[in-house]
Amino acid sequence: TFSKLNLNQTNTVAVFDIGCNSNMFNWLGMTAFEGLHGRSLPLAEGIKRANSNLTVLAIAGDGGCYGEGGNHFLAAARKNLDMTVLVHDNQLYALTTGQTSPVTEKGYKTKSTPAGAPDSPINPILVSLAAGAGFVARGFSGDLPHLTDLIVAAINHKGFSIVDILQPCITFNSLNTYEWFRKRVYRLENHNTGNKLEAFKKAMEWDEKIPLGIF
Repeated sequence: TFSKLNLNQTNTVAVFDIGCNSNMFNWLGMTAFEGLHGRSLPLAEGIKRANSNLTVLAIAGDGGCYGEGGNHFLAAARKNLDMTVLVHDNQLYALTTGQTSPVTEKGYKTKSTPAGAPDSPINPILVSLAAGAGFVARGFSGDLPHLTDLIVAAINHKGFSIVDILQPCITFNSLNTYEWFRKRVYRLENHNTGNKLEAFKKAMEWDEKIPLGIF
């Protein structure tokens, strides 16, 4: 992605919070900043406002972005800030050994919900669309070429962009596995991204079919 866009240490900043996703901090050859859990978005906003010429990425997990950082996420989408949010969505708080997150499937048993998750999961795509995000996409870590294209398009978008990345946790999530996703995911084709109602309809698909692409 970075090589395609000629992004480097002088024109790009990646902001992480705490979680499995922030391990990228140690491997990414990029100027980066690591903040508190759930706080990658306000930090990214501050950096973008201080230097609007920078390409700014906010990288978080599903717990950090949709849980602790949920209000930051809604506010950034409403403001249409020119930044890209990449969410490592493994449907758990995996770094702390597998507790339920806002997107954990209802009934799934975790360390924090031994009787099964009592709440229905939020739909990140629906929330993003409703909050006013201008660029909303979903990718899958099992389809890297497609995911790369989505991230490139998200960064090129002038305004707020989010890519929810389905990224199975092979250690703690025995339900939403790579095999589970591969039986369900498909790429959006002939979809009118300018039709918000159609985007909402596509975003509602999950149990049997899971669309990937730009909504």
